[in-house]
Amino acid sequence: MRVIAYSILEQEKELLIKANSKVHDFTFISNPLTMDTMHFVEGKEVIVISERDVLDQQALVNLYHLGVRSVITRTTSTAHIDLSAAGILRMHVANTPFDDQTPYGIATQVVQNLTNWMVGGCAGKACQCRMDCAKKSADTAQEGGLPHVR
Repeated sequence: MRVIAYSILEQEKELLIKANSKVHDFTFISNPLTMDTMHFVEGKEVIVISERDVLDQQALVNLYHLGVRSVITRTTSTAHIDLSAAGILRMHVANTPFDDQTPYGIATQVVQNLTNWMVGGCAGKACQCRMDCAKKSADTAQEGGLPHVR
């Protein structure tokens, strides 16, 4: 997948490169995502952000028009993303919710989410989409949880 990561610190960049093993085509931007830096997403399918990068409705619409269809946040929280707007745009959203919150653990989760999407799968526990999909519903049913409707 063609991916751009914003607000990247040097340590995060090195760890993402290592976790990625040349599977996905990454571009790294140390600057935060703003209207002035948004043009860098052109030609990318996925954007990776930090909690410092706010994706409100207008930002998501702009990203969508530039070709972005998926968002990964390098956080457990999604408070900085308008999930309802992302759902209306049918954009996939994932976070990094697993226990290993070390910088390498987060990098590994980001790459795992990308790979799951690349092979047509769901991000599973990391999925924060507001879309009801058969894969997520089946996974949730197997886990004995509620269907994927929010």
